[in-house]
Amino acid sequence: MIVLGLTGSIAMGKSTAAAMFARLGVPVFDADLTAHRLMAPRGAGVASIEAAFPGVLRGGSIDRAALAARVFGDPAALEQLESLLHPLVYAEAAAFLRRARRQRRPLVVLDIPLLYETGGSALCDLVAVVSAPARLQAARLAARPGHDRRRLAAIAARQLPDAEKRRRADIVIPTGLGRGLTQRVIGSLVDALRRAAMVPMRPGRLRGA
Repeated sequence: MIVLGLTGSIAMGKSTAAAMFARLGVPVFDADLTAHRLMAPRGAGVASIEAAFPGVLRGGSIDRAALAARVFGDPAALEQLESLLHPLVYAEAAAFLRRARRQRRPLVVLDIPLLYETGGSALCDLVAVVSAPARLQAARLAARPGHDRRRLAAIAARQLPDAEKRRRADIVIPTGLGRGLTQRVIGSLVDALRRAAMVPMRPGRLRGA
């Protein structure tokens, strides 16, 4: 089984790319969705987050807006939240990979925004980064509901620059030249990786070793 990491900076089109992989029948682990579930009623992160940030519990789930207000602009609080949430997300990712291996899936995708920043690339055979021109990224950000320059700037500051992600990536998926091109690139990639998964490989072969 080939594990493909999928990442990219904010507003680069990662969610669109992940949906394209899913439509091609590739199992996709969505780290953001998983984090939301962990903070939903009966979620594994509810008790520890409420204990660390009293008052953010609403109706059995974590009020994400209230939580964001508590950690925004407070690096220590954000670090504390991440120390609680990230291990739970990665535990779910490990369970996802175990299920996929039992099902003999040839290819899976780990969709993780902070893949490099949290060390998640160690779980992957290859990493694909979605990328678009900076002007298009800025336009996408401006079009988002509730656009807040300060908050989005804070999010961007926690992420590696796009250029550094592209430098580290095994594959760069363009998302600024139309959905058709992005779909063709992803379709060709899925076909190639599914074929590669059928061939016995020595460790490191996928990375050109």
